[in-house]
Amino acid sequence: MAELAKVKTPQTLAEKILTNHLVEGVVLPENRGEDIAVRIDQTLTQDATGTMAYLQFETIGIPRVKTEVSVSYIDHNTLQTDFRNMDDHRYLQSIAAKYGLWFSRPGNGICHQVHLERFGAPGKTLLGSDSHTPTGGGIGMIAIGAGGLDVAVAMGGGAFHLPRPGIKGVKLTGALRKGVSAKDVILELLRRETVKGGVGYMYEYFGEGVKNLSVPQRATITNMGAELGATCSIFPSDDITRRFLESRGREDVWLPLAADEGAQYDTLIEIDMSLLEPLAAQPHSPDAVTAISSLKGKKVDQVIIGSCTNSSLEDLTAAASMVRGKNIAPGIEAGIAPGSRAVLLMAEKAGILAELIRAGFRILESACGPCIGMGFAPNSEGVSLRTFNRNFKGRSGTADAEVYLVSPETAAAAAITGVITDPVTLVSGTDFTAHIDEKRVLEIASDDGMLLPPLPPEKAAKIEIVRGPNIKPCPVSPALENTLTLPVLLKAGDNVSTDDIMPAGTKVLPLRSNIPEISRFTFERLDTTFYERAKNAAGCFVIGGENYGQGSSREHAALAPMYLGVRAVLVTSFARIHKANLINYGILPIVFANPEVYNRLSRDDVLEITNITAALEKGTAFEIIRPSDTMKFEGSNTLDKRSREILLAGGLAAYTRGGGQ
Repeated sequence: MAELAKVKTPQTLAEKILTNHLVEGVVLPENRGEDIAVRIDQTLTQDATGTMAYLQFETIGIPRVKTEVSVSYIDHNTLQTDFRNMDDHRYLQSIAAKYGLWFSRPGNGICHQVHLERFGAPGKTLLGSDSHTPTGGGIGMIAIGAGGLDVAVAMGGGAFHLPRPGIKGVKLTGALRKGVSAKDVILELLRRETVKGGVGYMYEYFGEGVKNLSVPQRATITNMGAELGATCSIFPSDDITRRFLESRGREDVWLPLAADEGAQYDTLIEIDMSLLEPLAAQPHSPDAVTAISSLKGKKVDQVIIGSCTNSSLEDLTAAASMVRGKNIAPGIEAGIAPGSRAVLLMAEKAGILAELIRAGFRILESACGPCIGMGFAPNSEGVSLRTFNRNFKGRSGTADAEVYLVSPETAAAAAITGVITDPVTLVSGTDFTAHIDEKRVLEIASDDGMLLPPLPPEKAAKIEIVRGPNIKPCPVSPALENTLTLPVLLKAGDNVSTDDIMPAGTKVLPLRSNIPEISRFTFERLDTTFYERAKNAAGCFVIGGENYGQGSSREHAALAPMYLGVRAVLVTSFARIHKANLINYGILPIVFANPEVYNRLSRDDVLEITNITAALEKGTAFEIIRPSDTMKFEGSNTLDKRSREILLAGGLAAYTRGGGQ
């Protein structure tokens, strides 16, 4: 594999990969925030976002994807309570066959775990329609989450545009003590940085401590970098990376990668891993982090080990070692969800699965499941310890549950004691890794029986797309108007998540390919009257506080509001992916020039935004007035030129059809 392009100035690893894939713009530090465009090597979608992404891809009119690798995964909507989810699966499989994608069948595993095992490659770029796509950074990729429309454009050969991120360097030293996990590293970073700390940044890990972390441990850290609001996170590619790829039969894609000596970061963060203790994110935010020692003795009702954050063979091994010879405590319900079919098979061959079953763990499907509220919900007012990445209120499927985010070791310790327990005090000498046959691991990990490869063009051309009755066309974004005079139908607070805007769960997820139906749940968690009021209004505005739109990449959180007539969202600050999704669907994302204005506005205020066309053409501030008392204020216009052009065109689909790149 060829080396990355070299430049004279010392570069960070992220800068090297971006430079090697640059189509437009400049990667220099002084150009932070300016628009850059990068070539995308690989894409991934999952079924909750994939149906809409491929409906959009079909409209582009390209006969075959133009990326090196594109994969369609089934891992979210696997709870088939009626025809709708399987109809989506059939649609996605036929799309993959027709347009040249790999197809990961239901049961093969969670997209990020499988992609790491089978497709991830150091130095490559990956764009995925899931916010936890940055998991790929654990193997040395620039892996970024985005909306489905952005991914559709990338599959068609288009570049991915983003503001040039700043780069925060995280220097790791020392090694983790027994009972302390890579999960505790990222929880410590969230404790310091908060869920807003990474907005506009990438995180790059380096230092002597890196060599003490395996690829799955690194992937746990880069996965939860999404909770920082980061564009992505990345580790070097070294001998540990090479050995991981060899164990999967893919050593040919290995490339040694690291930052240049003397590379400069915007901010430097240092973490001595030897000093870390087990941590937990308390309800209801990933950054509400505290030490397990301060929570010890708290009664627990449920424990789950899984999700794209902690479902590797190493994670299951750690849990099995903790519970060996013991049973889960009375009153506890415990489950594991292996991240992939390969992990499940390897755990079975090593005796890990048998030990967990013997202890009383229930074996869940190799899928996202409980992480997105698809089954295994806690009891009312229950305390659930989960090795997941998000604990937003209600996301578990139980509105009044208390969900704590913890490591596999902490989860296993609680499972056998019935209370939150410091796992360091229970670490045993059991080492299941001694039972793992490396040759058998390679044999299992290389089995692609649940991955359907792309069909050759001549066969693909004959494929008919399968469409169930629940699959509806993507609504068209409205044309831009120069003046908008509309009511504020919702005033939200800080850190509104895409779960708040458009929930997941068993009731809502099957509707992902049907925007008219799914729109009924828009803002349901914040205001149960929003849908009816929006349907009766001729358009509206929404107001929010800081970090509006954090969390999942789900573009339905922009699509459904657009369908209901939301024409502008005015906030103190935006999360990156959601802001991009609003632009893609023609919704004006406006930031208050003076944050204090937020406090002076109320629901049901009528606002008038004037001279919108001129503001977008010239990049000048948005002019806004409240006619009832003539209060005037401005919205900052920090949108890059391409984003303004997309809004002028009426959204990304219209912009692309008009020849925009």
